[in-house]
Amino acid sequence: MPCAAGARGRGAMAALRAGKKSLLRALSRSFACRGCQLAPERGAERRDTAPSGVSRFCPPRKSCHDWIGPPDKYSNLRPVHFYIPENESPSEQKLRKLRQETQEWNQQFWANQNLTFSKEKEEFIHSRLKTKGLGLRTESGQKATLNAEEMADFYKEFLSKNFQKHMYYNRDWYKRNFAITFFMGKVALERLWNKLKQKQKKSNS
Repeated sequence: MPCAAGARGRGAMAALRAGKKSLLRALSRSFACRGCQLAPERGAERRDTAPSGVSRFCPPRKSCHDWIGPPDKYSNLRPVHFYIPENESPSEQKLRKLRQETQEWNQQFWANQNLTFSKEKEEFIHSRLKTKGLGLRTESGQKATLNAEEMADFYKEFLSKNFQKHMYYNRDWYKRNFAITFFMGKVALERLWNKLKQKQKKSNS
């Protein structure tokens, strides 16, 4: 009976190993196509560049978890500081680096986009005030502004002008998230496989 049980256990492990390899091969092929390359932000579309990099927030040195920092003043995104375990596997390292790269790409896009938005908004307001023959300050010394209907023209124009840029961003964002999801699944399978191997060793001993 012990021999039969051991044989069934080895058979189950072999089946799981084969299923795992076939699943990873299928997923690898699906992400290996040329159309699924992770595209960086297009340099031709970047007129203004905000300071690169994410927030300088640093979690405690002895922390063993990921930390979410305060919002970045340029992108308004909260940076994630990823914990690096001592026994990090190659797949775990690949996943972490991909998440870090995606975060930096996302940070740079929105920092540049917000900078462009603020600059063009000020230019629009100044242009409209000049057309009206008004200055940048009211008689009381306060900053002159436009009403909601006038600003609606700017928002509509800005969205229309940046439509293609946002479309490319959304496409690349989905590609990156699919790639991250793929490696998350791969890491989960490897962890499960390692646990099963440890249980198998204990049962054999």
